[in-house]
Amino acid sequence: MPGVLTDAVAVPVRALAWLGRQGTRAVAALVLIGLALPPLGELLKPYVAEAIFLLLCISFMRVDIAALRDHLRRPAIVLAASLWDMIAVPALIGLFCLAAGLDKSSPDLFLALMLQAVASPMMAAPALAAVIGLDSTLTLITLVTGTALVPLTAPLFAWLFLGGALVLSPLALGLKLAFMLAGSLAVAFVIRWMFGIAAIRRHKEPIDGINIVILLVFVSAVMGSVASSFWADPLQVLGIALLSFAIFFALVGATMLVFRRLGSERALALGLLVSQRNMGLMVAAAGGTLPDLTWLYFALSQFPIYWSPQSLKPVVGRMRAGRDEDATESMATPSPKLPRR
Repeated sequence: MPGVLTDAVAVPVRALAWLGRQGTRAVAALVLIGLALPPLGELLKPYVAEAIFLLLCISFMRVDIAALRDHLRRPAIVLAASLWDMIAVPALIGLFCLAAGLDKSSPDLFLALMLQAVASPMMAAPALAAVIGLDSTLTLITLVTGTALVPLTAPLFAWLFLGGALVLSPLALGLKLAFMLAGSLAVAFVIRWMFGIAAIRRHKEPIDGINIVILLVFVSAVMGSVASSFWADPLQVLGIALLSFAIFFALVGATMLVFRRLGSERALALGLLVSQRNMGLMVAAAGGTLPDLTWLYFALSQFPIYWSPQSLKPVVGRMRAGRDEDATESMATPSPKLPRR
């Protein structure tokens, strides 16, 4: 009997470990599953808030506290990056939308863009930065500070730009975000205390597999309506998809321009962080009660996020090749000889 129980536990763990090893391939497959199986999305849509909460628990559970302490030794850079991410970006996007008259011409799309703008960075952004080959240290601490600020900044910008367009009041939004973040942090702390960080690191692959399974709930929920929306109005879907890509790369480019003095690779890492907004957290905070067009934008905006590792990795390679070439040339160039007196 004990052997049977051991096998019953070992088989799912091995399956989760295999799934965790698939990495970005598994994430891309989730998008295809969500597109191909709309009924699955309808079935899982009511559980988006719970899925986001569990993803937050896993992300906080795996945070390296020692690394965070080391990164806090550069508070000026972290502060500047956090202010740009959580204050400047929402303000600029909100003002742009108002100037374009989007709040009047398409209020549901305006709601989607503002919820994207006020969201904190995705918890997976530092991991994606590492996959691309960028230093994830600065992105990690900026992610933590941005997540801590979002219960304060999101209600402020919701009140300034959205007003009555959001079903949830700004105060209720802030409280719900604070409770979600505090609750997930508490659960993560209990798990770390019970099992220890060494055990968590040792079981990295099965935990990655659990992450992917939970992510299936969110991806399926937001992708469920894409196929039917495309057949109903293909031009609208293509237009919104192009808009999501344009906003993604505009945020990457603007962030790289603002932080260019940090060096191209650091600036790109921050650009990746800023462009990947945790819209799932905002959906969960709003209780999933959002218009169909808002859900459609959220779904289509996942494509540039999941495509970014493949699209930006060659850019990092060219950056490093150019840097190595410059270093080689500087070493090969002889120093000028001083004239003899």
